[in-house]
Amino acid sequence: MKNVLVFALVLGILGCGSPVIAASDQEGVSTAEPDWPQWRGLYRDGQIGGPKWPDRLDKDLLEPLWRVPLGPSYSGPIVTDDAVFTTETLDREREVVHALDRKTGKQRWRVEWNVAITVPFFAASHGSWIRSTPAYDGECLYVAGMRDVLVCLAADTGREHWRVDFVDRFKTPLPAFGFVCSPLVDGTAVYVQAGASVVKLDKKSGTVLWRVLKEKGDMTDSAFSSPLIAQLAGKRQLLVQTREQLAGVELETGDVLWTQTVPAFRGMNILTPVVVGDTIFTSTYRNQSWLYRVVRDGDGFSVETVWSNKVHGYMSTPVVVGGHVYLQLQNRRFACLDLETGEPTWTSAPFGPYVSLVAQEDRILGLDSRGRLLLIRANPKKFELLADVKVSDAETWAHLAVRGDALFIRELGALAAYRWTPAKTP
Repeated sequence: MKNVLVFALVLGILGCGSPVIAASDQEGVSTAEPDWPQWRGLYRDGQIGGPKWPDRLDKDLLEPLWRVPLGPSYSGPIVTDDAVFTTETLDREREVVHALDRKTGKQRWRVEWNVAITVPFFAASHGSWIRSTPAYDGECLYVAGMRDVLVCLAADTGREHWRVDFVDRFKTPLPAFGFVCSPLVDGTAVYVQAGASVVKLDKKSGTVLWRVLKEKGDMTDSAFSSPLIAQLAGKRQLLVQTREQLAGVELETGDVLWTQTVPAFRGMNILTPVVVGDTIFTSTYRNQSWLYRVVRDGDGFSVETVWSNKVHGYMSTPVVVGGHVYLQLQNRRFACLDLETGEPTWTSAPFGPYVSLVAQEDRILGLDSRGRLLLIRANPKKFELLADVKVSDAETWAHLAVRGDALFIRELGALAAYRWTPAKTP
């Protein structure tokens, strides 16, 4: 649950920054310590640059820097050169956004608004607090509140530039599970799955530019996944996973380029799809895993199934390393799938119900929702756990954030920062 962007300064009408690099098809960017500006990191793919990670992880390599008590949230931290942004829900009545000093954890500013939503009884164990991970574009922070509201805040002061209430704007029902999708910023636009649809907004004004893939807005229409931008079959496009299908959407016009039905038990398409070349990997609750390929078909596009298997994921979005997919399954085990054939090469013993995953070269770092930090070698031949360190007595469902030699862990009741010792250069 979460259930998550290499900027140039451009002055805008409301001061919002320059385009976010939103997907791994972007090239030519390299920094020693890139920001962690959105769901799943710089390119929204869980891949990390910066200092090389160590081969082991234990208490003497993990130094606590600070810890700030907070109300519950599933928002992953947003980390810049000097600030960390996070959210919380207080007393089931207010949603709060915090800007903290990156080095000390001291508060720089906070803003809040009233909110009240209760998720269905069968999801109550995961609470009714904020789920979406904000997005940062160098000057502004885009925050999604549970009542289907998107708010644009100045990152330096917290001043509100604009807000869009999708329930009021489109006369749609409140989403049963709240606003779960994490906003995506690209160029001058923000993309979200909200208002029982997919929406593009002008990031400077909040003006709705187009709205597509409209649904009824009932319980089966509440989006769980988050969009990304990918280069597929020679076309840069918005990739969206709804509760029942994958779709490619033309960025400028909102035209739906192609769709592909993705079967799932009760529409539980939760994880964010992973793109490799022209192929898309996804896996759904109580169903299967698929690798689809988008191809040119005359003047349009079509989708072909490369392979499918009986392996089924749940909430954890996988990472791809060296032609293999590393995925946590519904049964809480990790699995490695050969991306070419779809064949599993191994499965592990069970871990927690959710693990957020990031990767660097042949290392995978996972934050287990039981408050444990896992370091795994990306080895397609066997499951190789390098370290398992307890970092919290509370649950840790929010996505892990990494910047340089620092880790940021959003516990259910706090935000904690750690420094870990990078690998020594030979």
